Amino acid sequence: IFGLDIGTTKVCALVGAVRGGQMQIIGMGTAPSRGMRKGMIIDVQEATAAIAQAVEKAEETSGFQLSHGLVSMAGEHISATNSSGVVAIGKNENGVTKQDIEQALDMAQNIPLPYNRQIVHIVPRRYTIDDQDVRRPIGMHGFKLEVETHIVTGDKPSLQNLAKCTADVGINPEVFVLNALASGEAVLEPSEREMGVIVADIGGGTTDIALYKDGTVWHTKVIPVGGYHITNDIAIGLRAPYEVAEEVKIQYGDCRPDQINPEYVFTVEPFGGEKIQVGRQDLAYVIEARVEELFQLVLKEISLSGYDGMLPAGIVLTGGSANLRGMTEVAERVLRVPARVARPKNMLGLVETLQSPAYATSVGLLRWMQNENNHYQPRSRHGEWSRRFNNFMKALLPG
Repeated sequence: IFGLDIGTTKVCALVGAVRGGQMQIIGMGTAPSRGMRKGMIIDVQEATAAIAQAVEKAEETSGFQLSHGLVSMAGEHISATNSSGVVAIGKNENGVTKQDIEQALDMAQNIPLPYNRQIVHIVPRRYTIDDQDVRRPIGMHGFKLEVETHIVTGDKPSLQNLAKCTADVGINPEVFVLNALASGEAVLEPSEREMGVIVADIGGGTTDIALYKDGTVWHTKVIPVGGYHITNDIAIGLRAPYEVAEEVKIQYGDCRPDQINPEYVFTVEPFGGEKIQVGRQDLAYVIEARVEELFQLVLKEISLSGYDGMLPAGIVLTGGSANLRGMTEVAERVLRVPARVARPKNMLGLVETLQSPAYATSVGLLRWMQNENNHYQPRSRHGEWSRRFNNFMKALLPG
């Protein structure tokens, strides 16, 4: 199985195999991301080159020629809504069937959508039979089955740009998976999903969140703030190149100015070439302001979901920017819930590099494929997803 995580700062291609129920990583390739901004492609040629570099490395380490797999997606173009579908089940002597559930899910996706929107995920949130909540409806009897769903949609042109870049390197994306949902597959415990938890994948250009309750997804959002914005604030404050600011963030960055000695300074070379001394506490104040803003936006989404104060498992942080010192403390202060930084686990093979929150989405794509029977794939109103995608690719790549 193959997963391709195309982010704002890096591209990661992972090849895995399930052996004895365990995920074994047998191939990996990474490359600095190019042609991306806030999770979206802004230069097809540059993005394709970065993807090709990562895929080539994954093919070399795995020994396989890769042709299809799951591809991550992010960006401000992602949005979500909720919808319900209802079907009659009274004539089924054996109770509710899998086909009944799929029919109800198909009905749920019959929502008015602008021509430029594409349904990417349909997540069942709640089932009822004759208005009574049930967890697993298959085999149960009644007259009416209703499913409440969470539907994630994306901008068609943005998805087409993503598909074109992968197709140009010989990769057919079987499914696009929202970053936060992939990360949730990699780092969340079943008990956390059940009690109530939010996963926040803090990437370079965006922060992707997914709220879980009663074992399933209830709310998703892509917030257009990530590690890039922290680095950019530092670059502006220091009047230094972005690359210098990124190095400063990694080496000296902290979200807790009150815990830093005011006399602690470091040397940096801004524009102009004359080195200056900067207080580490001053740097922390700049970082803290942006991180607080990020978690205020997360808090707003929790409130919109209706689950404020109902997330006993707190927030789980993933993504490269989750490594920033003090991130959990700021999250706990703003959100008033427990916070932890999560790393992918329960893997074999080439795992040393992957045991970092930066690779949660990459590993989560493989987990998503491993658990594919638990995920409903949206159907076109005019046929199956696969047929729609094939037609979509033919139109995209004539000849």
